[in-house]
Amino acid sequence: MKQGQRLWTREELILAMNLYCQLPFGRLHRNNPEVVKLAELIGRTAGSVAFKLVNLASLDPSLRARGVKGAQNVSKLDQEIWNEFNDNWEVLPFESEMLRAQAEGARIEDRNLIPEQDLPHEGKVREQMVKVRVNQAFFRRAVLASYNSTCCITGLQTPTLLVAGHIRPWSVDEKNRLNPHNGLAINALHDKAFEAGLLTITPEYVVKVSPMLKEAGGAHDDFFHKYNGKSMILPSRFLPHKEFLDYHCRERFQC
Repeated sequence: MKQGQRLWTREELILAMNLYCQLPFGRLHRNNPEVVKLAELIGRTAGSVAFKLVNLASLDPSLRARGVKGAQNVSKLDQEIWNEFNDNWEVLPFESEMLRAQAEGARIEDRNLIPEQDLPHEGKVREQMVKVRVNQAFFRRAVLASYNSTCCITGLQTPTLLVAGHIRPWSVDEKNRLNPHNGLAINALHDKAFEAGLLTITPEYVVKVSPMLKEAGGAHDDFFHKYNGKSMILPSRFLPHKEFLDYHCRERFQC
């Protein structure tokens, strides 16, 4: 560390990891307004924050698989925070959103655009509802950022028409409900088909359409058949875990 520099604290690194998860990979630079804003909140330069984001990128196995190395001077605490996030998707995203709201002097409900009328006035039920809504919003932002707001099957790039779909369903895998590796950026129609087992993505990242749709003909050709056998559009990070895709192929797909 250079003379005069101050060490990053755990709280600052959690905030940096929060931002890393929610920015497209190509926007981890000092001129990004989101990077500038975080820098102002924690009293650092935008260049320092951008460099830390690149440090975190060097720990991302999805990027290493693509030959992207990132920075090389990762600290022990960087590694610890990276591991904490990846081992505790139910806990650390919410903690990071709480820290961000506190840094902004805002309520976490307002930061995550949760309408007050949707919540009880106070108590444990409210706290639980807020946590669920915040975590769901974080999951969506992390997944869409990973795919640069692009449908992994069709290439559609209209965020309002995209969902952050689960590979292993919410109802059957509580541990991985908020794991971005269990998410796909996908348009609403193909998400419904994926949930129904009418299409799947193999562990080799190839789209497969169910014979049930192949027999339908008509508009199904344009909406489904032409994607059969095509490679999915891969995310820049949080690559879908092959074990999740294998589960969907074996247990959910109507072959």
